[in-house]
Amino acid sequence: MKNFKLSVIALIALLSTSCVQKSYEREVTLLLNVANVKDIKTVGLRGKGKPLSWREDLAMNPIKKDSLYSITFKCVTGYKFGEIKFVVNGELELKEKPNRRIYYNEKGTTIYEATYDVEKK
Repeated sequence: MKNFKLSVIALIALLSTSCVQKSYEREVTLLLNVANVKDIKTVGLRGKGKPLSWREDLAMNPIKKDSLYSITFKCVTGYKFGEIKFVVNGELELKEKPNRRIYYNEKGTTIYEATYDVEKK
């Protein structure tokens, strides 16, 4: 019985230790060139992890209407990168192609520049 109690205590101790990776707050600024698109009504962003969503656009702000949009947001993540796609007039970019990967700057704001529907090389 004593061995059983020790086994249960050891099992509880093992299960209570966490293997969750540490999370960090990341600030991200995205700049999107949309000069190649006509009749722009909305510009947004989709992705994984709050404040992003794959179901709803996070609206971007015009810096120069019909050519350059931006957004800055913060997220809490344990990953070294995030995945996104831009959306213009409800159309998701890079159809049938991989999501864009944003690699976080560990020492400050991550700045990512892109052109709508053009893959980075």
